[in-house]
Amino acid sequence: MGFNCGIVGLPNVGKSTLFNALAQTTAAQAANYPFCTIDPNVGLVSVPDVRLDKLAELTRSARKIHAQLEIVDIAGLVKKASEGEGLGNQFLARIREVDAILHVLRCFEDNDVTHVEGSVNPIRDAEIVDTELMLADLDSLQKQRNNLEKKYRTIKDLEMELTLILIDRAIKVLEQGTSARKVCLNSAEEIRLFAGLQLMTYKPVLYVCNVAESEILSGNKFTDQVLDLARKESSSVVMASAAIEAEIALLKNEEEKREYLQSIGLGEAGLSRIVREGYKLLNLITFFTAGEKETRAWTVRYGAKASEAAGVIHTDFQRGFICAETISYEDYVSLGGEIASKNAGKMRLEGKDYVLKDGDIMHFRFNV
Repeated sequence: MGFNCGIVGLPNVGKSTLFNALAQTTAAQAANYPFCTIDPNVGLVSVPDVRLDKLAELTRSARKIHAQLEIVDIAGLVKKASEGEGLGNQFLARIREVDAILHVLRCFEDNDVTHVEGSVNPIRDAEIVDTELMLADLDSLQKQRNNLEKKYRTIKDLEMELTLILIDRAIKVLEQGTSARKVCLNSAEEIRLFAGLQLMTYKPVLYVCNVAESEILSGNKFTDQVLDLARKESSSVVMASAAIEAEIALLKNEEEKREYLQSIGLGEAGLSRIVREGYKLLNLITFFTAGEKETRAWTVRYGAKASEAAGVIHTDFQRGFICAETISYEDYVSLGGEIASKNAGKMRLEGKDYVLKDGDIMHFRFNV
């Protein structure tokens, strides 16, 4: 089960530099001109989780494996991208495929780095991207409506009827200059059908403020503007400095990274916060498997059941599911491991319909 976030924004806002640091690679060319990222670059990023470190320490595992997110670096967007300007068609096609959006906004002044709009203004930049996505969504909805209406005339299907109602509801919202995230959905069925429309402005968004090294702790007038925007939208914001993250990525030793972060007054890298917030953005939780050979973090969506979690590990686990031996992270750590948790009566046998809690340590019994 894969989950991905697409890094979007105008050209020259620091997308590719951040991507390179996230993926600890130089695969994405970072240059001072638009469209330096032509083909989408994809990187797998480990999700920081101190719980995994603690579990691996308790079990003395031979190895530990973090949960991962896929990060996609997408070509910079410009005005009229919805009409095919710049690399608009490539941008729009790729963004439809991601689960969530990491919207990078330039929040630093630098005369040596060209801004495609001629000046630094993150709110204007956000509006440019949002407008192009809304226009593309409107175009998509009109086409979907025309096709669906023709079918509905022949087949009076209730699902088609509800979908047409949702399309009209979304068109009305988008025509008012508001994203599809603001469309009122009243039931699980409406949510399911609406997600099937694949609207870009329905995807969850995390704003990433790219600031100068000297302003990573204090922020500036630009980050204040983005924070105000995010509050109005009920979105989240992370501050990061692409320059700092690029420097950290060059340090191979974890101790060197910690010392560098401490020297500039940071407790952790901005990228760790980005990945963690991206994980939350997708409504994901973590469960663990733990043992001497391997301790591993696995990813499922909030609300997943035990049988679904088993299937994340292997389809045979789900097909032949019997039960899940389950220990909460808090009990596992406070009692000192699996055996002590069993002896204290803290291990539970859960059935296939058990809804996972974040941090559960699980061992699946199955028979195929």
